[in-house]
Amino acid sequence: MRTLYTFFRSSTSYRVRIALAVKGLEWEPRYISLPKMEHRSAAYMDINPQGLVPALIDGGLLLAQSLAILEYLDEVYPEPRILPDDPAERAYVRGLAQIVGCDMHPLNNIRVLKWLKARWGFSDDDTNEWYRHWIAEGLRAFEATLVREDRHGLYCLGDALTIADICLVPQVANARRFACDLAAFPLTTAIADRTAALPAVESVAPQTQADAF
Repeated sequence: MRTLYTFFRSSTSYRVRIALAVKGLEWEPRYISLPKMEHRSAAYMDINPQGLVPALIDGGLLLAQSLAILEYLDEVYPEPRILPDDPAERAYVRGLAQIVGCDMHPLNNIRVLKWLKARWGFSDDDTNEWYRHWIAEGLRAFEATLVREDRHGLYCLGDALTIADICLVPQVANARRFACDLAAFPLTTAIADRTAALPAVESVAPQTQADAF
């Protein structure tokens, strides 16, 4: 049995939950509360020295960092594939996934927002403005890439679900939670909504998790 250390509202945990569900892999949750700082506890730091969620234990192997976990899952459990076989297509979906995972999420992670408040005295309005600015920058790049490459169909790459869609769904969900204006990104949000409506994806949405509150 796999064990996933997860927090319901963590977009990185959500990515991994989606991949596990899409691949039909069973897992046992271990809930780590970020508001309670359980991810920085000595007990959890012994498990994952990075002090972040998610962390996945698979066959005694500890894995951290969601993008690395997604690639591991695809290599070890290759059906259905979430990374294409074609190198050019694989680079394309990795690039889209990294717009989310490398350009957007790190700037809007809760620890960054807390630092802005604690160190620089940002108000709630200030941090929301920060958040919405970087959401708009990232989704502008995502939308423009989809339009330029013209490889999309139901999903970012034709009608095949990939890591690009898996990373996109939690980011769009978070953007809506922060009341971001998504009107300028119709293609991106349509793909995210189609993906989020898949039964496997719906089954692991934040509101379905036992630690949701």
